[in-house]
Order: sequence, then structure tokens, then C-alpha cells
Amino acid sequence: MTDTTEQMLRAATESLMYVVTRPEQVMVRGKGSYLWDANDNRYLDFIQGWAVNCLGHCPAPLVRAINQQAKRLLNGSPALLNDQMIATASLLTRNSCLDKVWFGNSGAEVNEGAVKLARKYGSVKLNGAHEIITTRNSFHGRTLGMMSASGKAGWDQLFEPKVPGFKHVDFNDLAATRAAVTDRTCAIMLEPVQGEAGVNVGTQDYIAGLRALCDEKGILLILDEIQTGIGRTGKLFGYEHYGIEPDIMTLGKGLGGGFPVAAFLAREHVCVFEAGDQGGTYGGQPLAMAAAGAVLSQMIDKNIPERARKRGNSLKRKLKALGKETGLTNIRGLGLLQAVDLPHDRGADVVAAAFDRGLLINAPKPTSLRFMPALTVTDKEIDEMLGILRDCLSVVA
Repeated sequence: MTDTTEQMLRAATESLMYVVTRPEQVMVRGKGSYLWDANDNRYLDFIQGWAVNCLGHCPAPLVRAINQQAKRLLNGSPALLNDQMIATASLLTRNSCLDKVWFGNSGAEVNEGAVKLARKYGSVKLNGAHEIITTRNSFHGRTLGMMSASGKAGWDQLFEPKVPGFKHVDFNDLAATRAAVTDRTCAIMLEPVQGEAGVNVGTQDYIAGLRALCDEKGILLILDEIQTGIGRTGKLFGYEHYGIEPDIMTLGKGLGGGFPVAAFLAREHVCVFEAGDQGGTYGGQPLAMAAAGAVLSQMIDKNIPERARKRGNSLKRKLKALGKETGLTNIRGLGLLQAVDLPHDRGADVVAAAFDRGLLINAPKPTSLRFMPALTVTDKEIDEMLGILRDCLSVVA
């Protein structure tokens, strides 16, 4: 460790609030599927900022768009239109099933906005209905409202009292969801794939059944596509796998390819906000809009979701082959959001061993591993990851 790194670590200890235990390496640059620390050690990144860097680290089209926009206009006002906001909103509506967009900065923020829109809709059109049904093991963000909406284990006693108005049912349980609907229900909200819970994939019957249930009851279907949107699953949006259309959809993570930006979209008839109901200082600011527009253009023009589908199928096949050697089971996921179950509960040890060998992976649970590489990852990089993982599994076993 160099003197410079030691100085940075001391400064971090002195000035950064503790919220997570981080390794001592300090990351300083990235390109494509790789990160480098201050000591010039290289890491193969199969986390990519938690499914954020959909085009890899520092992709040229994104860097170019940010640089060009930074010379023109960084920030106008949320009360004023700007050209990048209009262009990016049009890209989203033209390439999705939804009609209107509101831009924010983070997944939690736009999930909050989606809930507010659904409750306003319930107030205006459903005789004051305000309850929203969500799923156990779901993750919708870390604001107090979204922690209340989430079904993440261990959160039920944090930061009490919670925001009321959310009911939790089991994921992939259509009967339980139907039983939870009352005249106070305005919406059902879920992730089509529960990423933070370990990549639990919604079944076709379940997602299609929820759409039919919402149509039957006259309530809204909200899909949280913060992690599954923008090509991650092998489609531009996760809902496309199921042949259904949501009433509201939220996007984040991959939308900016590493730049903080998020959005929620809704059908025309759902857009019941009045002036002053929704806002934010930085929502739709030109620099973020230029970043999101560049990412979306790459996704569409280069057909990146199809590339993610093919690479995802390749990764799944190779994980299954590795499983025969090492005991990995239940290989699952869509596109390049994949997970496996371990033959033990030492996921954290596998992650640590991988880090020591220059590989970044994630253990969402002690018994599983999750893989979220760049959608531009190559077969060679997938093979490199599997080689390191094989070694780690052997060491931990």
C-alpha cells in the first residue's frame, strides 16, 4: 500500500459517515469491464455499480455526451424546459408503452413519485383508495416511504414508525395478491425480477395474472424496473418478456449508465398530478438528460438488449457447467441479471476471495451469488470471471 493510499484511507475514516464496511482499496479509474485502484491493481467488475454501468465504465458515447453538454448548459431550472429533457422523454415514450415521463435523480425518488401518483389517482378516481400491495423480499429504495413499501427482511423494525398504507404478500403468489385487494387498494407494485432478494424471477402466469387482476379491479399496476430496465434482462424493459403493459414504470440505475438520473413513466389517463404536486430541484437537468439520452440511443441503435440476451444465455450455460464441478445450483435470471445458489452459506467468503483475486461479484444472501456485468461484456471476460470463480469456490470449500 502506497503512502498516498494510506493518506486517503485515513481521510476516509475521519470524514466519511459509516454506513457500510468497505475494503481498503481506493478505486481511481475504470474502462469497460475493469476497475483499477490507486495501487494500479485491476479488477474484473461483475457488479458494475449494482447494475448501473450498463455500457461498462466510462463508455465513449456517454463521456462524449457529458463533455459536450457541460460546455453548453449544466442546469437550468425545474420550472423551465430544456432541449435535452424533451429529447430524452421522447426517446422513452417512443420506445415504451407509456405516454408521459417525470425525471428525477434516484430510484428511490422516482418510486416515491410513482406511489404519490398512484395515491393521487386513487383519491381522484377510486373514491379515496390509497393502499398499495407490494411483495415480501422486495426492494424499492431507502427513503422512509420506500423502506415501508419494501419487503426486505430486517427493515420492519428500522426507523419506526413506518409510512402506513402498504400491504406485503408473497412474490409469485397470485392468489395471495387477489386476497389482499380491497376497496382501499389503488395499486399493486413489484419488481418483475427481485434483484436484491437474489434474482427471483416473476413467472409468466403471475405477471400476466396481476395485469388481469388490476384490469378487473380498476387499479394500477406499477412495475419497479430500476434494476431490470434499460436492457438488463435482454429486452429494453423487463415487462416486454411477459406480453403485458404496466400503468406506471420506474427506471434508474442503467438509465444514466453511471450518471445519476431516474424516471417514472405513466399512461396518459393515470397522469392526474396538478401543478405543484410533484417536483425536484435537479429533475430533468440538462447534463443528466444528455447522459440518459446518450445511453438510450446506444441501447436502441446498437441493439444492446439483444447482446445482453445472448451473453446472458452464454453465462447461464457456463454457470450450469461450472455447477456440475462445484455444486452450484438453481442458476437463474434474465439477460445479464443472473444468480446461483451455493452448496453452503459462505457467500461472503467467496466474494472476499474473489476480490483478493481481482474479481468483483455480489452475495445478496449467504447462500447465493449475483452477477451484473456490463451489457457489453465479452465472452472472454465471462470466461475470465468463471476461471477466477472456480478457484474461489475451491478455496472456500
